[in-house]
Amino acid sequence: MASDAGRKQFWKRNAAKMPGSIQHVYGAQHPPFDPLLHGTLTKTLQKTPTTPAKLKKVTTFQEFESNTSDAWDVGEDDDELLAMAAENLNTEVVMETANKVIQNHTKLQEQNKFQESQQLEDRPVSFEELPSFNNSDSKIVKSASESQIPNPSGERHSLQRQQSVPHPPSAMPSAKSTDQLSLNTAGLSEREAFRLEKFKQLLAGPNTDLDELRKLSWSGIPKPVRSITWKLLSGYLPANVERRDGTLKRKQKEYFAFIEQYYNSRNDEANQSTYRQIKIDIPRMSPETLILQPVITEIFERILFIWAIRHPASGYVQGINDLVTPFFVVFIGDYVAEEEEVENVDVSSLPEEVLRNIEADSYWCMSKLLDGIQDNYTFAQPGIQKKVKMLEELVSRIDEQVHRHLHQYEVEYLQFAFRWMNNLLMREVPLRCTIRLWDTYQSEPEGFSHFHLYVCAAFLVRWRKEILEEKDFHGLLMFLQNLPTAHWGNEDISVLLAEAYRLKFAFADAPNHYKK
Repeated sequence: MASDAGRKQFWKRNAAKMPGSIQHVYGAQHPPFDPLLHGTLTKTLQKTPTTPAKLKKVTTFQEFESNTSDAWDVGEDDDELLAMAAENLNTEVVMETANKVIQNHTKLQEQNKFQESQQLEDRPVSFEELPSFNNSDSKIVKSASESQIPNPSGERHSLQRQQSVPHPPSAMPSAKSTDQLSLNTAGLSEREAFRLEKFKQLLAGPNTDLDELRKLSWSGIPKPVRSITWKLLSGYLPANVERRDGTLKRKQKEYFAFIEQYYNSRNDEANQSTYRQIKIDIPRMSPETLILQPVITEIFERILFIWAIRHPASGYVQGINDLVTPFFVVFIGDYVAEEEEVENVDVSSLPEEVLRNIEADSYWCMSKLLDGIQDNYTFAQPGIQKKVKMLEELVSRIDEQVHRHLHQYEVEYLQFAFRWMNNLLMREVPLRCTIRLWDTYQSEPEGFSHFHLYVCAAFLVRWRKEILEEKDFHGLLMFLQNLPTAHWGNEDISVLLAEAYRLKFAFADAPNHYKK
């Protein structure tokens, strides 16, 4: 039997080849560089500032509550919260209240799950079967390890009051513009219908208030208005309604001019390796359930090749291929019946002009996203190296026990968190969760770079119980690279985002928390 040290060496040599992992390609025009095999790189990097750019400090409970409204639902026992709403609160009070709300939110999830299981199984179930919750709030918690979100069971919960993204039954055969959002809201909860109406009112004005749109989008964007909202939040479309049609036509024309100019060069000697790698990676896209019809494959090949040619500083890097998928799925949803899943749609049946518009829009929105994180994909991917190091330092402060446990069994953060940064957690959660996550990322300042760090920290600590139960290198790495999130839904993401916001509030404005 191989020794434990031998297994560690085997894992370090083969970590990128494991099920659920990806083979890293660090720029088709550069020699491959694998951080898993170059663990000393982070030691040679110039020490990076571990405190992200300081954001405007939240000073009232009302502002804090509005940014995390998906996890804050006023109920009969919330008189104390309402009484505090107009008061200026210090960090200690906000942190204590945030933890209490997260616990209550998750407790409600578990209670709903319990009620559903009684109905489905038609058998008596005692409350002793439910997990217990410690609602003690006698002191401020100093770390995520002291205030854990109870583990979601892995089942998709049905929360009428908390559901972020409604799924109205009406079919929309064509793209929905801001003056075509008169939708049948039958079947939506009262809260969902109210939120959809607020989006419609905000989008209907002559000039959309983008600050208000970001605040409203933080807790999730209703599906009927997600496409237009993403285009506005990404900076692809202007706030002025009258300029939007002209902007769309101009940008779509510009994209296909790139196709005419560059795409025929894909088989030239200088570009062969880039194009070949793109063709290899597209079938590995996340989610695997997205059926790669020939027309979809061609669209993704063109988008990725044109982006690589126009961004020679990085070129094509494996992982970028995943970042096209959410935009493509959201934009094609404008032309698909509400109840129909995108992966089941025969994309070739859509008009050619529609597909051309979706392709161009996906390219430009992906480009906007990558503009903010391009150092993640330049040679040796220094942006990711820095973010993984910052994640390690952050986790060491918020949950020292988990941090020590990983080091005790010689698990390096790069071995699992590299993919979290490279693919923005797309390989770790289902596509529906990624889309919900991106609603918030696009409404947060530097959401895909700065806020993503706190989401990753909350995501790691979310699994602390399972991590601490693993007592060897092999088990830890296997678990961290294959996390059980297949049945996650919007509610799980909402709790994760609330915890990430709590961490950002505690650490982004408190640089001394990083210091040991």
